[in-house]
Amino acid sequence: MTLAADERIFLMILLGNLAVALIYLLAGVLLFVPVHAAARDKEESEILYDNRRTYLLRFLVMILCPVIGPLFFFMGHVFYLIVFWREVDLADVIFSKERVRTHMKADEERERNIIPLEEAILVNEKKDLRMVMMNVIKEDFRNCLSSITLALDSGDSEASHYAAAVLSDELNKFRIYVQRLWKQIREEDGEQTECEEMLLDYMDDLLKQHIFSAHEQRKFVGILAEAGESLYEKAPDRFKLVWYEEVCLRTLEAKDFAAAEKWCGRLALHFPEELPAYTCRLKLYFARQDRSAFFETLDLLKKSSVVIDNETLELIRIFS
Repeated sequence: MTLAADERIFLMILLGNLAVALIYLLAGVLLFVPVHAAARDKEESEILYDNRRTYLLRFLVMILCPVIGPLFFFMGHVFYLIVFWREVDLADVIFSKERVRTHMKADEERERNIIPLEEAILVNEKKDLRMVMMNVIKEDFRNCLSSITLALDSGDSEASHYAAAVLSDELNKFRIYVQRLWKQIREEDGEQTECEEMLLDYMDDLLKQHIFSAHEQRKFVGILAEAGESLYEKAPDRFKLVWYEEVCLRTLEAKDFAAAEKWCGRLALHFPEELPAYTCRLKLYFARQDRSAFFETLDLLKKSSVVIDNETLELIRIFS
């Protein structure tokens, strides 16, 4: 049985295509891949090259698409050599590390439809509540977790699920991060203060929102106070005014009056002409119902040259 001329030509094309595909596969697997791998190990730098799986996949494409497959890869390689035949010179390129503030155009339609989360929960409109919850989740919601906790009691199960997922994830991150830093504080030497400063910067944003249970809130306030104590013993000159104030207020909220009084005294000692030195003591004496100390501190505040905010001014008007 003899083959027709067209059949012989077709068979020769298939055999030629198979030969080209086999040569490409063997050359890639046995030659190119080992050479590039050795060059990468020798230079100890990142070198991009095709692995054996890539050559195998191309081999299969060449077999399934005779002539077209090899031509496609060949022309692609030629195009690569023409366009990217030399490396890019980045000598004149400067990568600035300065932070750039990007001004985004306001979404007026979205802004017109925004209502406070508390109002959405109170009205209990599922559509509004879900929209507010999604908008809150898209933004930096770490400072509004106390409002998100209100959605847990919502009648809308989907909104409650959103709130529970966000709170669970954020509180777990907080617990893990605080425990890790607290462990490092106990293991560091007597001069390191980075972990204490990181804890004092990090913890108050969540503790002041009162989203933990009473027991867990007291536990974390204790860690905050101990971190402050550690920093105060190592380097009292590094203690910031805002850290004194947050430790005073958090221990006062935990009704640890002894610790609050100690920190209020330290605050008054190191920052005597700052408003928090007076307001923290006023809140302590008011909570402890110490009338004489309260009015004595109030008189000292009125006679001082400290700039008073509206809240403190209203307090002076009430008790004067």
